[in-house]
Amino acid sequence: MIRTKRSVLVRRLWRSRAPGGEEKEAARQPGAVVAEAQEPAFSGGHGCCTGKASRGGRATAGTEAELKALTHAVLKRLKERQLEGLLHAVESRGGAQTPCLLLPANAHSRLGQHWFPLPVLFCKVFRWPDLRHCSEVKRLCCCESYGKPHPELVCCNPHHLSRLCELESPPLPYSRYPMDFLKPTDCPDSVPSSTETGGTNCLTPGGLSVSQVLQEPGDWSHWCVVAYWEEKTRVGRLYSVQEPSLDIFYDLPQGNGFCLGQLNSDNKSQLVQKVRSKIGYGIQLTKEVDGVWVYNRSSYPIFIKSATLDNPDSRMLLVHKVFPGFSIKAFDYEKAYSLQTPNDHEFMQQPWTGFTVQISFVKGWGHCYTRQFISSCPCWLEVIFNY
Repeated sequence: MIRTKRSVLVRRLWRSRAPGGEEKEAARQPGAVVAEAQEPAFSGGHGCCTGKASRGGRATAGTEAELKALTHAVLKRLKERQLEGLLHAVESRGGAQTPCLLLPANAHSRLGQHWFPLPVLFCKVFRWPDLRHCSEVKRLCCCESYGKPHPELVCCNPHHLSRLCELESPPLPYSRYPMDFLKPTDCPDSVPSSTETGGTNCLTPGGLSVSQVLQEPGDWSHWCVVAYWEEKTRVGRLYSVQEPSLDIFYDLPQGNGFCLGQLNSDNKSQLVQKVRSKIGYGIQLTKEVDGVWVYNRSSYPIFIKSATLDNPDSRMLLVHKVFPGFSIKAFDYEKAYSLQTPNDHEFMQQPWTGFTVQISFVKGWGHCYTRQFISSCPCWLEVIFNY
C-alpha cells in the first residue's frame, strides 16, 4: 500500500506519544497514564517531593484503543503544515522553536465519559497522560494564546504549555535550614570577578555584593542578574537580564539565552561533570504580571528556594522540588511587598536591590538529602532581582 505524506506524519506522531505506565517513563516524567476513575494528578504530603504528580497504573487496552482512534481522528483534520509543526515540537521535546497550532477554541473531544478541550487532549497524548483539566497547565510566553487570547482560535501545541506545580499545604519542614554563607574555596576573604558590564568587584563570604548587582543605585536597565555556581565557586560572569524571558541551558537545539555549556570551568569533579551533562534544555525564567515564573525544560528535577514561596513569618525557607515540564512561581511581587522591611537574619543577608532565588539542577539539598546547603550542590543558579 502506498502511504500518503499525511498518513506518514500521523503515524510518526502517534509513535511519538508519551509512554503510558512504563516504568522507565514513570522515573523520568511526573506521572504516567491513569485510569479515568483515579484521583487527580496531584497529591499533597507525598514524602519530601512537592509538586509531584501521583503515579497511576497502566491504562486499559480499551482506553488505549479509544485514545488512538480519537487522536487519529483529530490529527487527520489538520493540514500537512500543521502536522509537520506539531511533529517537530514533539520530536524535539520542546527544544526547537515551533509555531502555534491554532484550532477552534470551542472544539472538544470525548474520551470515555469525559470531554477534553483540544489543548488538554494534545497534552495528554504527547506529554502528560494523567492530565485531567486545563486548570493544571499554564501557557508559556512564546505562545500566541498567552496574554492575547484569540476569540475563536486557541493554540494546541503541547510544548507551548507547562504543568503547574502545586505546593504542599501545610509544607513539610524537611528542607528548612539556616542561611548558607557562600565562600569561594580559592580565597579566604574575597575574590575579584567581572560583571556583565565590565569592571572588577569583590565577592564576599555573604554572597554577591551590591556593587556586583547594580553598577549605580537606581539602575533599572535589567530586572535581574543570574550567577552560575559549581559547588562553592562561581563560574563565568554575572548575566544581566533585560528581556522578559530568558532560557538558561547547557545544550539546546534552538534558541538564545544563557548557555552554561560555553562557560569555562576548572572543576574536574566527576559529579559536577555528570550533573552538568544532565542540565540539557535547562530552565526558562519569565517575568510576568504576577511575578517571576520558572519552567523546568530539562529531563530531571530542579530544586528552588525563594523567600516568597514560604510563610513570611518563617525564619527559615523551604526547598521545593519541581519536576520536568512543570512551572512554579518562584517570585511573587505581592508577597515581596510584605518583605521589604524584614527583620530576619536570612533576609538581611540579601542585597538591597531585591530578593534572591536559588535553583539547583538535578541534586537537591535539605533534610532529605546528604547536602544540607546549596553550596554543596554540583550545579546551581543564583537569581537576584532588581526589585
